[in-house]
Amino acid sequence: MNQALPDAARGTFELDTVLKRDIFSTIERGLWRDEAGNTFPAVRRRYSDVKWWIKPLARHFARREARALRRAEGSGHTVPVYALEEGALVRGFVDGIPLQIARPYGDAAFFRSAREGLREVHRRRIAHNDLAKPQNWLYAADGRAVLMDFQLAFCFERRSKFFRVAAYEDIRHFLKQKRSFCPEALTPIEKRILARKSLFTRVWMATGKQVYNFVTRRLLNYHDTEGRGPRAMEQGPRIAEALGAAPGVRGVHIADFPTAGHSFGLYAFVEATGTSEETLRAHLATTVPDILPPEHLQIVPALPRDEAGEVRDDLLRLVALNQIDQLEQLPRSASEQAAIDAIIRDRRNLSDRVRRGI
Repeated sequence: MNQALPDAARGTFELDTVLKRDIFSTIERGLWRDEAGNTFPAVRRRYSDVKWWIKPLARHFARREARALRRAEGSGHTVPVYALEEGALVRGFVDGIPLQIARPYGDAAFFRSAREGLREVHRRRIAHNDLAKPQNWLYAADGRAVLMDFQLAFCFERRSKFFRVAAYEDIRHFLKQKRSFCPEALTPIEKRILARKSLFTRVWMATGKQVYNFVTRRLLNYHDTEGRGPRAMEQGPRIAEALGAAPGVRGVHIADFPTAGHSFGLYAFVEATGTSEETLRAHLATTVPDILPPEHLQIVPALPRDEAGEVRDDLLRLVALNQIDQLEQLPRSASEQAAIDAIIRDRRNLSDRVRRGI
């Protein structure tokens, strides 16, 4: 059995709510209470109940993340490690939202912060190695960038050629995020970096990535869905189509949330008049009888839509997760605010309210 880190703080983790779940671990939000009784917002990556043949890999990832985070401590753009024990890693919590939800279009200050954070990590001879995923960039409540999920990070003893190549790829992946949300701030040098993959990456794309995809997607049935569960990706569109065809329905949006049963539940937001939840559930039972209906179905007067008429997935995902406190970090118009306020008043997923005793 792996022991806790010799110099890790001793204490207990108090569970608040589940944030995410996949085959490698369950991510939980709560409080870390140290030996002196001090409490700190915390996140626990728990792998104690994953399949036995996954556990060695999950343990390896947890130890790798702990090592990188401890070396990065003090950078101002990462979180501290509170404990590493057999079955779980407990780290600090940052009040913020992932990049794919925050969508900081035109926010040059955020990307300056992100570049500084990456520079601080590289100064400590750490290569993150997984920054192509927007969910690994957190938009903190104070506007700074925080780097998350160091499970694939490399820690180097010296600034070797391998380190420089890995750091270059970190920068290139950072610039891909910047290009997506703030392309006008790209410099000529940054554009040249974006256009030039390292030789290692070109070889990896042609060979190793094929093996990686086969193992993760075929053998482990793991798909990177930016925090969404497989039900939302596979069944969500069919449920939305079926509900959209029901009388009185003007719009449908499907989100998901982790459940206590090691799976994901679905939350259907239905913009409709002249119908009821019972009628819509009966309609689903008739039109898509082979699919488990959504755990929550909420009829709303209006879905929040942006100026282009697109449904604000970012707002609705936080409601589905019952992370209402995170909504303040997302910009919204008066009409979007009115729509989301009405939805919040009648929201159905109150799991964290139960845990907190609110």
